[in-house]
Amino acid sequence: MRLALVSEHANPLAALGGTDAGGQNVHVAALAAGLAGRGHEVTVFTRRAAPRGPDRIEADGYVVELVEAGPRAEVSKDDLLPFIDELGDRLAERWRAEPPDVVHAHFWMSGLASLRGTAGTAIPVAQTFHALGSVKRRQQGLADTSPRGRIAHERRLCRGVDRVIATCTDEVAELSALGLPPGRASVIPCGVDTDLFRPAPRRDPDGPARLLVLGRVVPRKGIDTVVAALAQLPDAELVVAGGPPPDQVDADPDLVELRKLAEAAGVGDRVRLLGGVARDAVPRLITDSDVVVTVPWYEPFGIVPLEAMACGRPVVGAAVGGLLDTVEPGVTGELVPPRDPAAVAQAIRRLLDDPGRRAAYGRAGRERAVACYDWHQVVEQTEAVYLELAAVAASETTEAAR
Repeated sequence: MRLALVSEHANPLAALGGTDAGGQNVHVAALAAGLAGRGHEVTVFTRRAAPRGPDRIEADGYVVELVEAGPRAEVSKDDLLPFIDELGDRLAERWRAEPPDVVHAHFWMSGLASLRGTAGTAIPVAQTFHALGSVKRRQQGLADTSPRGRIAHERRLCRGVDRVIATCTDEVAELSALGLPPGRASVIPCGVDTDLFRPAPRRDPDGPARLLVLGRVVPRKGIDTVVAALAQLPDAELVVAGGPPPDQVDADPDLVELRKLAEAAGVGDRVRLLGGVARDAVPRLITDSDVVVTVPWYEPFGIVPLEAMACGRPVVGAAVGGLLDTVEPGVTGELVPPRDPAAVAQAIRRLLDDPGRRAAYGRAGRERAVACYDWHQVVEQTEAVYLELAAVAASETTEAAR
């Protein structure tokens, strides 16, 4: 099949760890490569955000096309909506010349552009939201910086796309509340590369107990909760990987605030802020830790727990969103309420005091990651949805021609 993946702000080739670069970039890159590996012609369409460079880039068997929409400059995703109609029009031009069999939109603005790009055609559109404005508004309140009207656009997408591919069961209830018709959602989780992420012994086993927080350094990730919990764990250190490049750590507002919190809590000497790290360095960061902690206020899915489990490390996670599916309490990790430092500290303490439990959780996590979340399975499940959508579209086109 000829497949078009639209990811307006999350270029699969972008460096990870920035404000708008994280799990969606990883997801789109792995899905595109996996589909290409199964013999499909895959193009990822993303907005051009650099003044120079090629319009097409080949990577891992698929192509990334940079589409002109708005300025040739980095623009926060919360400021992209005014350029989405232009993106949709550019896609329409491109797809008139080479129509894809299926379009898969990633994020709500990609969905708007995809519907505009396929208007008047029989090309089916699948939608993965990766995050819902309705949840963000409920969790962040006045701190939510999403464009006005986002929730209304999400309601429109629920009615307008052919299929929503949700990443966890918790999301389906939210989608139903937005008006998604029954039977129009398929639940397919995000995946993990279980060859890249695999168990290994810690290289400094005699060092202090090490906790790892990995990912974007933004308030909703709850890193401040982990810093507060560290005050109750005097024998542990915390490594935070994410954010700007290492040479910009001291100038980043979120990391500066995190350092102030650590100093105020009396744990500044036990918190290491690494900044952004290369993708291929992440597995070693995980295996050099004893417990991976991820306690966001909310999380549409959360790839970090999968990476930790694949590396054989226990997870202490917040009981929200996708973590309710991925982390099996008492088997692969522990789930705690969000924004509860005491509960986080208690869960970590139990694990640090019991090496046998940590090892058992690690083994079970690896087994679960391989059995349920390996990218090969995720790609196959997604491919099955595409084939179904393409078959329905072909049938309807044949019927209309009679």
